[in-house]
Amino acid sequence: MWFPLSFLIIVITSSFTSTSSTPHSYADILLSQSLRGKSRLSSRATMGRSFVPIAPGRQLLQITNYIIRAQIGTPPQSLLLAIDTSNDAAWIPCSACAGCPSNNPFFSPSKSTSFRTVSCGSFQCLQVLNPMCPTAQTSCAFNMTYGSSSFQAGLVQDSFTLASDVVTSYTFGCLQQVTGKSVPPQGLLGLGRGPLSFLSQTKALYGSVFSYCLPSFRSVNFTGTLRLGPKGQPQKIKTTPLLTNPRRPSLYYVNMVGIRVGSHVLPIPASSFTFDPNTGGGTIIDAGTMFTMLVGPAYTAVRDEFRRRVRVPIASPLGGFDTCYNTTITAPTISFMFGGGITVTLPQENILIHSSFGSITCLAMAASPATGVNSVLNVIASMQQQNHRVLFDIPNSLVGFAREPCTA
Repeated sequence: MWFPLSFLIIVITSSFTSTSSTPHSYADILLSQSLRGKSRLSSRATMGRSFVPIAPGRQLLQITNYIIRAQIGTPPQSLLLAIDTSNDAAWIPCSACAGCPSNNPFFSPSKSTSFRTVSCGSFQCLQVLNPMCPTAQTSCAFNMTYGSSSFQAGLVQDSFTLASDVVTSYTFGCLQQVTGKSVPPQGLLGLGRGPLSFLSQTKALYGSVFSYCLPSFRSVNFTGTLRLGPKGQPQKIKTTPLLTNPRRPSLYYVNMVGIRVGSHVLPIPASSFTFDPNTGGGTIIDAGTMFTMLVGPAYTAVRDEFRRRVRVPIASPLGGFDTCYNTTITAPTISFMFGGGITVTLPQENILIHSSFGSITCLAMAASPATGVNSVLNVIASMQQQNHRVLFDIPNSLVGFAREPCTA
């Protein structure tokens, strides 16, 4: 997640309020669904591929991330982890974590026979951001920020299980102290490209290839899938080159070359899309940010053409959304055009967000921040990706897109 969602707080608070009066029972139901999904899909892993069920975190954890079920330690302890393609190291709340939500499950190192800490003199400790190491012999710790939160974690290793695959000595952060509310309450699995990411640590197992289909964020089921490994990936999928930025090596950059609203290709300056490793400019695909953000000129062009085609009076802004209506509307399609001649066209459910009362409808996109490193970055976010299969093939430097309904 590269953009704090505080500016969207009105929409998120209203749209993500659980209607369940028995949240613990509801959590049990979703965990049961995940277990059944694991049982159903694990047999496919014996053929050299693993399918992991995905659900939105909206109802169960009241977060905007998508979640998977993972098991950590020996014997295994189950947690629902957020997935994020713009982060690397996994981090998980551990017992005695100060500031971690007390009403959520946590990992107990003392109950795992395979748990161990990582020393400051290790290779792994050199890979984390902001390591805290008084001496080479002490245990490695690090601190990070995530959204509007910050945290401190110890670097540790333990067994990590997804589907039926067990990764021994998996390196992750054991949360010790958290400040703020935006850290996913049961932890996060980083699917970025850095050395401590899940893809890097399981390269021998999955070959640095994965894809996902994200169901609608309103869904309550584990109907999406994370497909790990080259086998089982869609054969007929349109691909665009994956770009690498040495200054931000974890991010999945692609070459977006234009945007179309309806049948009209917008007159957006090429500079709005230019991949520039020095400034960080360009376009990334990110499953950890909920709403697509476009640099100023690109967003203005999309917004203005969208308003022109809808032809309904604009209502007051809602949260960070400036194109809202007090009535039901029919939205034009929005298409992202990428290098290699591929176009991804978004249906209405990927474009519009509705207030929880159903009386307000908004264009679910926003402008990138006016200042800072992300001001030059376009982010194709999770809501705009939902019900698509998105493939990341790192060895062949490709990103693929295919329409795939995965919402029950």
